[in-house]
Amino acid sequence: MQPPDPVPLEDVDLADLDVFVRNEAWGMFDTLRREAPVFWNPEPSGNRGFWSVTRFTDIEQVDKSPEVFTSERFVNLEEPPEQYMDLRRSMLETEGPRHQALRKLLMRDFSAATLRRYDDFLRGLARVTVDTALQREEFDFVDAIAADYPINVLARLLDVPEEFTPQLISWGNEIVGASDPDYARVLIDSPEAERYTHLPFRSPASIEIFEYGRKLAAERRGGSSDDLVSKLVNRIPEDGIPLTPTDFDNYFLLLVVAGNETTRQAISHAMKALMDHPDQLAFLRDNPGKSQIAVEELLRFASPVYHFRRTATRDVEMHGQQINAGDKVVMWFASGNRDEAAFADPYRLDLTRYPNEHMTFGKGAHTCLGANLARLEIRIMFETLLPRLASIEQAGEIVRVRSNFVNGVKRFPVRVSVI
Repeated sequence: MQPPDPVPLEDVDLADLDVFVRNEAWGMFDTLRREAPVFWNPEPSGNRGFWSVTRFTDIEQVDKSPEVFTSERFVNLEEPPEQYMDLRRSMLETEGPRHQALRKLLMRDFSAATLRRYDDFLRGLARVTVDTALQREEFDFVDAIAADYPINVLARLLDVPEEFTPQLISWGNEIVGASDPDYARVLIDSPEAERYTHLPFRSPASIEIFEYGRKLAAERRGGSSDDLVSKLVNRIPEDGIPLTPTDFDNYFLLLVVAGNETTRQAISHAMKALMDHPDQLAFLRDNPGKSQIAVEELLRFASPVYHFRRTATRDVEMHGQQINAGDKVVMWFASGNRDEAAFADPYRLDLTRYPNEHMTFGKGAHTCLGANLARLEIRIMFETLLPRLASIEQAGEIVRVRSNFVNGVKRFPVRVSVI
């Protein structure tokens, strides 16, 4: 990936979703880091606008300072009505002891030690996914590999039937693609979405996810099964406060969406990066023992989530800009992962880069709960796929999700030859 063309500061607009469809945000990030590391960006549709924070150290500061920059006012650019905030609140929008208690409910289940017992299953599933995809000379990498693999892992963890995975994918697409007309039944910024302001992402898909989660919960409450749903309904958080039905709804939705989408996008972008850097593809194929270090660089390069936002709890100054209490402050993780001050030659894929303290999973108390699983899935997929490929090339246009939240790929046609 070559460094992007410079973008004049007056042309920077990170609220313009078409910028992300065209994959042009990187030049804007570069301009902001260089010229305006704390930058006020207006929003359309009567929203208030937001501060963009784009340098690695500043993003880290914001993410690690919940007393100044809270997630309790929500973490996406949307501003839910006050009366619906508690109804929509998930672990992501909770701080302090309650956040830690909710997080620890499943923390052990996503630890590196626990995930080792899934190694055989993950490798077997990766072989099936790759074998099936490589039966064709041309296929869509997203559908055949990047989406298929993690959703089947998630289905195993939730203990839902394999034949239900297309529905899980559809729900995930609709939730994270709430601003994309190819995915959303109701676009998040449309007048019709006002009917759904009480739901995550103002999406009717949330209702369907809730209903399915409640069905699973009713079947497994009081049982001793080892799946994540059973653990959610049968464990008590360490603060002694049981999950309410709303807590369960929002936790289940978070698992369905986050447990699939970020890994899927990371695998897609990682494959594209390896294709653009054939020397690095050859290195990873020929040095599987280096894959753990390599995965960290693939994660940095992929940056599957563009941003999360916080809200200032009090007036604060950063880089000469006055941020007022109540202002939205957006941490552009993707920009931090391309910060020249943190990463030498950041637009070069270097699978031997070490140390590699990327911020793909965040930096504070809200660091991604499923980070260990994502790392393991990505590593196993490329350890399985690359030795099978004699060649792989792009066979058509990559189509991106219309979103400034998820760095998503909808279509990625490839042509392969097999060893």
